[in-house]
Amino acid sequence: MSNEKVLSSPLEKDYRSDIETAQESSTEEFPVLEDETVAVHVITVTDDETLNPWTFRVLILGLGLSAFGGVLAEIFFFKPQTVLVSTMFLAIIAFVLGKALESVLPSGGVFRWLNPHPFNKKENAFIVIMASAAANSALATEVLAVQRLYYQKTPNTGASIFLLFASQLTGYGIGGLFRPVLLYPSKMLYPGVLPLVSMFDALYRDAVGARKKLRLFWIAFTVVFFWELLPEWMFPLLTGFSVFCLANPRSPDFTRIFGGANGNEGMGFLSICLDWQYISGDPGIHRGFLGVNPMTIPLKAQFSNLLGYLLCLVVFSSVYYNNIWNAKSFPFLSQTLFYANGSEYKQLLILNDNFEVDPTLLAEQGLPFYASTWVIALLTTNLGMAATFTHLLLWNRNDLRGAWGWMRPTALKQSWADFNWKFWEDDGMRHTPKEDTNLDPHYREMLKYPDAPNSWYFATLLISIMVALVIIYKTDSTLPWWGLFVSLLLGTISIVFFGSLYAITGLQFVIQPFVQMIGGFIHPGKPVANMFFVLFSYSTSALPPLTLIWLKLPAAFTAQISGTLFGSFLMLMNTIIDNQRPILLSGQQPQQYNSQSVAWGGLSHQLFAVHQRYQWVAWAYVVGLFVPVPFWIIYRFWPKLRTDYLYTPVICYYIGWLSVGINTSVLSYFIVAYLSQWWLRTRYPRWFTKYNYILAAALDGGTQVMVFILSFAVQGASGKSHLFPQWWGANQAGNYDRCAVIPTD
Repeated sequence: MSNEKVLSSPLEKDYRSDIETAQESSTEEFPVLEDETVAVHVITVTDDETLNPWTFRVLILGLGLSAFGGVLAEIFFFKPQTVLVSTMFLAIIAFVLGKALESVLPSGGVFRWLNPHPFNKKENAFIVIMASAAANSALATEVLAVQRLYYQKTPNTGASIFLLFASQLTGYGIGGLFRPVLLYPSKMLYPGVLPLVSMFDALYRDAVGARKKLRLFWIAFTVVFFWELLPEWMFPLLTGFSVFCLANPRSPDFTRIFGGANGNEGMGFLSICLDWQYISGDPGIHRGFLGVNPMTIPLKAQFSNLLGYLLCLVVFSSVYYNNIWNAKSFPFLSQTLFYANGSEYKQLLILNDNFEVDPTLLAEQGLPFYASTWVIALLTTNLGMAATFTHLLLWNRNDLRGAWGWMRPTALKQSWADFNWKFWEDDGMRHTPKEDTNLDPHYREMLKYPDAPNSWYFATLLISIMVALVIIYKTDSTLPWWGLFVSLLLGTISIVFFGSLYAITGLQFVIQPFVQMIGGFIHPGKPVANMFFVLFSYSTSALPPLTLIWLKLPAAFTAQISGTLFGSFLMLMNTIIDNQRPILLSGQQPQQYNSQSVAWGGLSHQLFAVHQRYQWVAWAYVVGLFVPVPFWIIYRFWPKLRTDYLYTPVICYYIGWLSVGINTSVLSYFIVAYLSQWWLRTRYPRWFTKYNYILAAALDGGTQVMVFILSFAVQGASGKSHLFPQWWGANQAGNYDRCAVIPTD
């Protein structure tokens, strides 16, 4: 079956001809400088609207991979080092299985419905959307896990399931309602999804150029697949090769500065990482970012990232070696709470039977401390978050104006006039004529398909809120009903700003510290209430960008909702915790979330209020609002200085980048980013547009398939781990980069 759409009008023929000519020839002589044009050059705008995604294969593989992805996400979520279930991995598995079903299922006569046509990219995309929705590690799991691990309270299974999908679906509902501003404009590029879509193009097109892409994909996929055996198992020194630590393997200071091949070891300065898992899923993944492939993030964002990283090295070193906030009394990198003597803080000793802070018990135990680098991470997160509001209002106010256009009296009046109580007949928001030359060409293709009606998203949101209101009382969350609505309101306001920044740069920031602070001040002394407050705000702001990525594709609403609901029933949390409690207590995600809920939810007034120990963490919200202003003023009067090239929120946020995780990949990350987004993009633009993103997809895909195999075969995901025998390149008795091990006591 041809994948080329039959052209329906002379106007559309002319339009398609112009775009295809640009894709084939415009990059031959001119570099691809504008980020908004990347998607047009890289991703085909041809489409066969007759391709059918609603098949038996989709049902079987969608449910099967949703179960697989959901279970895998639960296992990975509780690992000491954060690992995500990769969309690229799910896409490759879906492709292989889909082609297998195409070959083995009967296709003739009465069985034609089983195998009606060759497996196509719309089926593949539908399966991936459904499976990735189920595999998305919901923050609700984190809330429930913390209750079980740290509060010895087992949540009711039914309430837990409803909490999972209520928190997820509120985000989906709100994300769908904001798609005119976060989805349809051309500059909402979503760079992180380009490798996946480029891979789909290569796998399902028959043109000569596509066959060359496919050959490159499978060669790179195979090479990196076998390569990953070395850094991931046999030769882990390749995760972080540090000349400095090899020269001086006994210096704790060298460990803090140059080490980083093991979790929370050091900043990894000038270390070389040859493990694509960490290069592509940079350290930001451990602070709430999505894993971002350096071959996809625009150079402007990368440059701001680099400035933030350099500042991070200076700030972390200065804070620690000047003993600010008693830094030397605690580990260099850590997210837990400590007593003044450096031992781990016992939070249950300050809580009463209702899990609220008891002033008498708190006086006995004393206020907890953070590692100073984690204080900087919290402070710069807040700084970057506040800067996001000002930055976008100064530089992108026209883009944001559309987000709130529906609130204008004329718009509300028109909405009431157009209201149709028969919500199944509502055709959504796609009313822009195809002849509008300013339209994003991919959005123009979307106009051929019926959009999911707004009323569907509104109904999803309304039902989710109703369920949430019941659940917060059934789970003894201590969060009042009005606290839930404040939480949702904060998340809704934030999504316009942070969703826009994510769509433009590919970097997703978290609002968790912000809502934790607000929740802590309006619900003082209630750490559990704070966790639920954060759950609904964070889900509201973090999930819509992930939702909107897939809303670029038809039938996405059904795929996401079904995947989410199905994934909510695959709760392995209690089983995992029962079997692995000692290990999980040191796990990064539950540990971090718990310490934050205690500090902000239980002790916000004592730790972060004015004149308290960590007051500048809260003051950063105020300071951050003014950070972008000098850059904007400089550009207005001296535009040649190009301060418009800087994303101030990104710079601020990355000053706290290295506070957690494996940090040896940073230098390799920036080298790859420079080679891809500058050297190839400007010197070899034709090669860049044809092959950069398919190569990125191949490297991610091959790595993630091998990492999955090793996770179960030798790294203990299915039980006992089997480490590679001790040798110089696999220092199982210490840090892999052979830096000195710093005692934690």
